Amino acid sequence: MIRTVLILLGLPVVAGLAFLAYALSPTAIEPVPRPAPTSLSSLAVERGARLARIGNCQTCHTAAGGPSYAGGYGVETPFGTIYGTNITPDEETGIGHWSLAAFERAMREGIGARGEHLYPAFPYDHFTKLSDGDIAALYAFLMSREPVRRETPENDLPALLRFRPLLAGWKLLAFSDGRFVPDAALDPAVDYGRYLVEGAAHCGACHTPRNLIQAEIASKALEGGQSGGWSAPAIAGAISVSAPWTAETLTTYLRDGYARDHGAGAGPMQPVGFNLARTPEEDAQAIAAYLLSVMDQSVRPALDPARAAQAEALPGAPLFAGACARCHGGSAAGASQGLPLAQSGTVHAETPRNLVNFILHGRQPARGDTGPAMPGFAGVLTRAQVAEIAAYVRARYSAEPPFSKLGESVDEIADRAGVP
Repeated sequence: MIRTVLILLGLPVVAGLAFLAYALSPTAIEPVPRPAPTSLSSLAVERGARLARIGNCQTCHTAAGGPSYAGGYGVETPFGTIYGTNITPDEETGIGHWSLAAFERAMREGIGARGEHLYPAFPYDHFTKLSDGDIAALYAFLMSREPVRRETPENDLPALLRFRPLLAGWKLLAFSDGRFVPDAALDPAVDYGRYLVEGAAHCGACHTPRNLIQAEIASKALEGGQSGGWSAPAIAGAISVSAPWTAETLTTYLRDGYARDHGAGAGPMQPVGFNLARTPEEDAQAIAAYLLSVMDQSVRPALDPARAAQAEALPGAPLFAGACARCHGGSAAGASQGLPLAQSGTVHAETPRNLVNFILHGRQPARGDTGPAMPGFAGVLTRAQVAEIAAYVRARYSAEPPFSKLGESVDEIADRAGVP
């Protein structure tokens, strides 16, 4: 339903602008021979690998179980599914014939080598801020990869939205290209963090709310959004916490995917920690320094023991005791093995989305990943039981009001995941 409404509301304006832009359609850039790996600077390749990890490029350009960077991962949008392309240097199905100029245009303007407009699921609205040197480094890194011949699946979009000139209209409304402008008034480490957050890391792609045409609302940058069925919490502006974020705890969370006083990164956030743990610590430290500079933190009120005691009468209490208490315990402080639920941002969130996702899917670290593991209960609990556990956890471990529309949220998330 939302998909249809968004299309009906936004499409006429976008189509009109696309028509105006069509006369200025970009042209193709001539293919070039693939650069010989020996011609690539090792320093550039190393810097490019670092940037690719900061930008989670492998995550969106690798299908589950598929070859790295060979495409096929489905990015869910309100309009349908857009598949990450093959960005290995294969000359037929990848970018092996792309020149540096073609690659730079794609990163800066969202235009492919053939002159086609790229869907903004590829966050060129952030990558446009990268320096010339960093774009060249990313190009060198990708061209140094092993070529993989693999076709990208067709995007699952309404027929009209497959007409790419419409994207020209979207760009006129929502996209501004431009380089990052350093701020001499900021500490260099904080400004480097701003460069990473606004550019390569594209944090706003998930953590900023979007308007009807799915453009980020610049006035609410980093104030919370959605991604892949999960809520991306606010990481700027006014936020409430169980304990204040510090440079140390935020850096640890960004690299390890876990901070005991805040929670565990899961869903789309989980690969962020996996990748940042494989770049120099100064990258996560800089991101943390910048985010702390734009946070306005307030500490949540303490738990009410009387309310916590009353929660034991809820139908979710025995379900929690059987499925969750072994790790998360029954005390307000939590347990020795699992996250203290009273301190989890997920439990205190405005919506139940992430708590329901955790109950259904858990958190399974990838090979070599860090952070806690939790089993999912999608194949064990009914939807009603998931809602009852979520309601109990909310009442038992927070001072927040009950979740609104909890049942609807459970159904939405279960439907998305194909859970009966």
